[in-house]
Amino acid sequence: MRIVESDEDVLLFDTGHIPGAQKVDWHLDLNDPVVRDYVNREQFEELLRSKGIDDSTTVVFYGDKNNWWATYAFWVFRLFGFTNAKILDGGRSKWESEGHPMTTELPRFSRSSYVARERRDEPIRAFMQEVRRHVERQGKLIDVRSPDEYSGKKLHMPEYPQEGALRGGHIPGARSVPWARAANSDGSFKSAAELRDIYEKEQGLQASDDVIAYCRIGERSSHTWFVLTYLLGYDRVRNYDGSWTEWGNAVRAPIER
Repeated sequence: MRIVESDEDVLLFDTGHIPGAQKVDWHLDLNDPVVRDYVNREQFEELLRSKGIDDSTTVVFYGDKNNWWATYAFWVFRLFGFTNAKILDGGRSKWESEGHPMTTELPRFSRSSYVARERRDEPIRAFMQEVRRHVERQGKLIDVRSPDEYSGKKLHMPEYPQEGALRGGHIPGARSVPWARAANSDGSFKSAAELRDIYEKEQGLQASDDVIAYCRIGERSSHTWFVLTYLLGYDRVRNYDGSWTEWGNAVRAPIER
């Protein structure tokens, strides 16, 4: 087993982490440095080899912010067909609050000979033109941002710089279901029954629906993607990682407020 920490605060790992954990920096390790896209097959292969991970290794992800970036890293691994992975329920905050050990020591593992698959975006990733067609078909679209971002009052969450998009609002037809509603106060996931109350009784979703989730840059929506896919068993959920920084800046992209 390998434990992987992925945080919004990329310096947090160095202040202390779960013993044996390794760091995955979401923007240096998972994102292309030039094009707004993810690493290619060769880069992903080298990342896992350097951490001693192969297909037989169970990878347990955790992180700060109720596992935002842990589910994001999990989602990127899935793009390459890596499925031997889990999320540590409650993430870093729950681990610390329960008094479990932390360390600053870095583990050492032998390199693996992992061979990555070609990246397949289509099953779990949506691009802007696909979202446009989804809107035209009146498909199920979930905006997981805060209510003020959804309404257009803010361009980012409260207490963050209000930047990244020229226009505020939401994609036409999107329903507001803030991602954090799926989490308990300790950062753990709510029960399946509670989640069904939110997504099915309130929003009318069904496990057979084709659902696209989005936020600002794709990290909060990866949390909702994980909830719908792995905790509720939905088969067709995609994360629109271009999200509001793409849609809110695109010329003539329709917006509702």
